[in-house]
Amino acid sequence: MLHPVSAPIGATAPIYSDRIGFAQLTRRAFEGGNLHPLREKLLARIEEGTAEAGEGLDLSLIAQLLGEKEAGLVIQTEVLAFHQLFRTPCAAPKPGLRVLALAADIDMGGNTPIEFLLEGSDIELLTLYVVKGVGLPATLPEHDVAIVVASDSEECRQALAVIEQAAPHWPRPLLNRPHLIGNLDRDKLYRLLAGIPGLDIPATVHATRAQLLDLSEGKIACHDVTGELRFPMIVRPRGTHAGVGLAKIDDAPALTAYLAERKEQDFFVARFVDYASPDGLYRKYRLTMVDGKPYACHMAIADRWDIWYLNAYMAFSEEKRAEEAAFMLDFDSAFAARHRNALDEMSKRVGLDYFIVDCAENRDGELLVFEADNTAVVHNMDPPAVFPYKPPQMRKIFAAFTAMLSRHAKAGEGSAA
Repeated sequence: MLHPVSAPIGATAPIYSDRIGFAQLTRRAFEGGNLHPLREKLLARIEEGTAEAGEGLDLSLIAQLLGEKEAGLVIQTEVLAFHQLFRTPCAAPKPGLRVLALAADIDMGGNTPIEFLLEGSDIELLTLYVVKGVGLPATLPEHDVAIVVASDSEECRQALAVIEQAAPHWPRPLLNRPHLIGNLDRDKLYRLLAGIPGLDIPATVHATRAQLLDLSEGKIACHDVTGELRFPMIVRPRGTHAGVGLAKIDDAPALTAYLAERKEQDFFVARFVDYASPDGLYRKYRLTMVDGKPYACHMAIADRWDIWYLNAYMAFSEEKRAEEAAFMLDFDSAFAARHRNALDEMSKRVGLDYFIVDCAENRDGELLVFEADNTAVVHNMDPPAVFPYKPPQMRKIFAAFTAMLSRHAKAGEGSAA
């Protein structure tokens, strides 16, 4: 049996349980650390009946980091059934600010990894999981500012709805409002950003398996699915992330072959944009938007259109890293300046205090937006010996994020009870 740690937060607040947390455990895994001994230790404590709720949540994350996603989620759900509030202590002896993160019971990629953004700060993080059948506590833990960290995914919809219902009466500033997070879904975002001068975002629409089968057999045409669709097109199963099931489909026979390999019933489709630079390489950028201002997070360069930072092998190319370093150094006067109007308007329409944008530049020089979300990992784990330009940039983003929290907390002091 797991036992929560009893530690009061203010005079009337609920209790929390401490945990190692997402940032520390992910860093250990990223740096090649062996998580198995810690897992065995936590399992032994559970068998003895002496484990605390925070240790159970850590065990859940360790299982997911070791590739045991389903087992990890079972543990997480069992823990959250009886305990929903957890603390990640800050680096300072006395916290300068208390942040309440509102999370959902979902896999480790489904909530904003806010711990990375607070690393080294004097901000104490409390994470409250909004769980089906439990909802929000009658008395919220004491905090200076709150932020919704649940994503726009289907699994988070109920949690977002519960928070949205309470939002008008929230006692402190509440950032990343839940109704705005819902706009980040792939088939909503393009409608939200449509018509922004200098911004290109392909229409991404839902298509059923039956529709795609009809398209592959010539029973319907691309424009019957959506007006701007044509071959080649991008197809991905609905609800997947990190490129699972993502494919470029050149023609009807290729679509037939793709569907033969996939079992899903629902997909997203969009026109393919060839955004290769004149040198034949593709350049994909991740931007972090904090309080309406863009920051360079990374730049991936590869000879393939479906780029993620890992498959661009940036660590193995000094030339690529030099270009990424220049991108970060000149970001404000170059990339951000070129796309200032598009970025400003996008930030206004999205409306979130913090979110991430994956983008490129199309052949007309426009900002080509692939995706926006609030849960992508922004971290400072890359080895400084290989990426010496990254730690200063990441610290810049973290400083902007913590400054944003502080600003909103001060603005809300007048509403404090």
